[in-house]
Amino acid sequence: MILLIAVHFLVACAAPLLTRLLRHRAFFVLALAPAAAFVWCLTKAPIVLAGGTVDEHVGWIPSLGIELSVRIGVLQWVLALIVSGVGALVLVYCRWYFAGAEPPARTAGVLTAFAGAMLGLVTANDLIALYVYWELTTVFSYLLVGHNPARSANRRAALTALMVTTFGGLAMLIGIVMLAHAAGTYEISAILADPAITHSRDAIVVAGVLLLLVGAISKSALIPFHFWLPGAMAAPTPVSAYLHAAAMVKAGVYLVALLSPAFADLPGWRPVIMLLGAATMILGGWRALRQLDIKLLLAYGTVSQLGFLIVMCGLGTRSAQLAGIALIISHALFKSALFLVVGIVDTRAGTRDLRKLSGVGLAMPWVAGTAIVAGASMAGIPPTLGFTSKESAFEALSYLAEGDGTLVPVLPGLLLAAAVVAGSALTVAYTLRFLWGAFATKDAVPDTAVSRVGPIAVVPTVLAAGTLVGGFVGHALTAALQPAVDLVAVGHESHGIALWHGLGVPLAMSAIAWLVGAVMFVGRRFVARLQSNVPHVPDAEEVYQQLMRGLDRLAVETTARTQRGSLPIYLGVILLVLVALPGGVLLFVRDWPAPPMLADTVGQVLVALVMVIAAVLAATSRGRLKAVVLVGVTGYGTALLFVLHGAPDLALTQVLVETVTLVVFVLVLRKLPKYFTNRPLQVTRWWRMVVAVLVGFTVSGIVLLASGSRIAEPVSKAYYEAAYEFGYGKNIVNVTLVDIRAWDTMGEISVLVVAATGVASLIFIRRRYVGERPMRVDRVRREGRSEVRHPHSLSSRSTWLRGTEALSPLRRSVVFEVITRLLFPVMIMCSLYFLYVGHNAPGGGFAGGLIAGLALIIRYLAGGAHELDEAAPVDAGRVLGVGLLVAAAGILWPVLIGGKIGQSYDAAIRLPWLQDVTLPWGAPLFGEFHLVTSVFFDIGVYLVVIGVMLDLGRSLGSGIDQQEMDNRTPSPVSSGPRAGVTSRPPAGRVRGAEGGAG
Repeated sequence: MILLIAVHFLVACAAPLLTRLLRHRAFFVLALAPAAAFVWCLTKAPIVLAGGTVDEHVGWIPSLGIELSVRIGVLQWVLALIVSGVGALVLVYCRWYFAGAEPPARTAGVLTAFAGAMLGLVTANDLIALYVYWELTTVFSYLLVGHNPARSANRRAALTALMVTTFGGLAMLIGIVMLAHAAGTYEISAILADPAITHSRDAIVVAGVLLLLVGAISKSALIPFHFWLPGAMAAPTPVSAYLHAAAMVKAGVYLVALLSPAFADLPGWRPVIMLLGAATMILGGWRALRQLDIKLLLAYGTVSQLGFLIVMCGLGTRSAQLAGIALIISHALFKSALFLVVGIVDTRAGTRDLRKLSGVGLAMPWVAGTAIVAGASMAGIPPTLGFTSKESAFEALSYLAEGDGTLVPVLPGLLLAAAVVAGSALTVAYTLRFLWGAFATKDAVPDTAVSRVGPIAVVPTVLAAGTLVGGFVGHALTAALQPAVDLVAVGHESHGIALWHGLGVPLAMSAIAWLVGAVMFVGRRFVARLQSNVPHVPDAEEVYQQLMRGLDRLAVETTARTQRGSLPIYLGVILLVLVALPGGVLLFVRDWPAPPMLADTVGQVLVALVMVIAAVLAATSRGRLKAVVLVGVTGYGTALLFVLHGAPDLALTQVLVETVTLVVFVLVLRKLPKYFTNRPLQVTRWWRMVVAVLVGFTVSGIVLLASGSRIAEPVSKAYYEAAYEFGYGKNIVNVTLVDIRAWDTMGEISVLVVAATGVASLIFIRRRYVGERPMRVDRVRREGRSEVRHPHSLSSRSTWLRGTEALSPLRRSVVFEVITRLLFPVMIMCSLYFLYVGHNAPGGGFAGGLIAGLALIIRYLAGGAHELDEAAPVDAGRVLGVGLLVAAAGILWPVLIGGKIGQSYDAAIRLPWLQDVTLPWGAPLFGEFHLVTSVFFDIGVYLVVIGVMLDLGRSLGSGIDQQEMDNRTPSPVSSGPRAGVTSRPPAGRVRGAEGGAG
């Protein structure tokens, strides 16, 4: 089963390719996945029907006891057959439904993936796995309902369904955690079999189960969550037939049927089930009688039927359990058949408005006959499965009204039975309204033109035939469902599912429903007037919309008051919270550790003193550049302290990071005023000083307390041996980054990619990298006029810093260009060296990438805006992507050879033909090389860092240069033949071209 679920997702991913190759016939290929699941379930029938279970276990998160486990009993088997069987038929139906338009690849793929998620949901034996599948169906439903984002109705309906069902899903997740905490396991079968949990009245268990129930009723559209389902009819009709008749809405019903044998006796369970189920059944049926769109009519009918299903599956008696599962089967068959019939009417007649449909039954007799059979089953007319299952339900309700095992008082039982009969009467009425509205010939309406039906009618006919045949196999169905009934220990035994139980209360209840429903249909004009005279009461959808508008307004007001666009305010709030919470805790600490040694050497004291002086000068400086340089002094001082403490690897990284930070600051400062402010010291600045002092004391106190409060041996002590034995390296820092905590490093470089993308998106309007496309450069004075030329045309291909040819001579520095020419290859070689030796010496991919990136920045500073494209003619986004891909492959590839994720291997490379070559002092020049496989992960880090530096250089450097040039250059169209010519520079100045940092 787990493999079949995975096949659904794989086939869904192939849907775009299949639709491109096979067009509409691709739906036949997609239907093979649920069809294979249906056949597989049929092969397990002997085991399941004999009372056994089919179990599968695949480890997922062993440390938490979470598995992708499967357990298929009778209930799961029935739901799996419905999900897979109806899913395959709906996909086949889509082949003709979408025939008049471009095959919707996304809808086809998502619908197939939804079938896989639903199959996983009804067979999962782990609460976490069940929740994952549950939320996958929510997401896929959102995508299917909103399949046409250009229509506001689709967007609104999809968002409403997503919000409502996600709310229920979150409540369900809390319930899962509470229930698993009480039971000590996430395994569903173990929880349901544990009497200590099922008979517990502990508050955690009761609250957890009721929260699960909230998730179920939100998914199955019970009051007060019922309003999302009719709105979801904006989805294509095949989607509605599958999601909102056979699959998604059945998820909540399935969960209730799964839990009720064990938890129906819990306080609050039956009252919630009875009240909400009965109210939903009546409200849905009443609203269905008002609909003019036959699809909306079926939608409200579905809401009504879901209330009925929840009542029967949630009562927790033997007879009700049998009736509930039988009703699930019958509802899936007749309701999906009716939705598919609506799709045929809509596409062939061009409308779903029952006021405009006339004579369709005569034009499409086969489709009309299918609808009549399915409608008869929905109304509970013999000899359909809908009749036999509803008779069984009426029998269970009659026992409850008599005080079935004292489970429910007699009066609530009678009221519930009366409510279900009333809801069944409404079902008969709206069924007749649907058949009349869709197929009858109306005197005042001209006959509707109908196109050829074709083979699309076969699919709903198969489903309708299933509900007709089901009415004659009641005894076999009863025997098949008996193992599920045996899980319930209370209540009267049912007489079984059959066409004839004799004259009795169930048949009388059915007769009352038929009679009242027929009278309501005949007197539909009177019912319509009655409905129109009912005072308007805000329904759940209006309340929801008002709630969402209020929430949006609250968010706007809160944002307006808290997000003022002031970075100092944001930072001040964060720092004050730091002082108030962790700092406040420090005030209550009694046992402070002994003061640590302030310094080991005099050099540390001198460096610390310089850092303090630099920090004070930076805080009091008016000049921005001066402040940045002084802040850099504190950073370089930190690196020097690392060296004095014997941490050269950290010192190297700190120096490189500080240098990059200074470069970025300087690039940004070009767009900022030279000085901070000329205003005198204000009160707010005094407050900032107070906050700064408090933060300093707080951080110092936390460091002192943390360093002296260790109660266990540091985990890093094991790194000395693990670095060499596990990571095959002598540099503990690098081995930790690329071996021991490689996943953390993977997350960190992912953040770097996101940060670089964010910076680039703030600067670049169109593209990150222009490449070989013509681009404007600064004006080159020639014979009193300016020309716009590509840098490639300004010099021969042999020029090294070709970007400098586009610069004004006043902005070029020959000394800087010569130094750059000397430094660039040396820095690149150093970056590669640090990448290679990082596993055993200071360095690594991060340090190497920073050095290579700084080398590129130096070329930009020397050569101007276009020099980066000359030095690295590649899109930075692609470098980032390749780096992430290489790093991920470096972590995952050991799985292919039976290893663990992130495991490293040491490969010895011998060069025997060079082993005899020795240095003058006798040492071998070449011998045995050791290649540690984690170097590939380090290469990914190296590429990511280079990509980040490229993005920073192009965005904060050449990108800003290009924007300034565009803003200065007049439009050639409006300026005539001498467009962009600057007649003379301002007095006392020579205006040069744009370029480097200059």
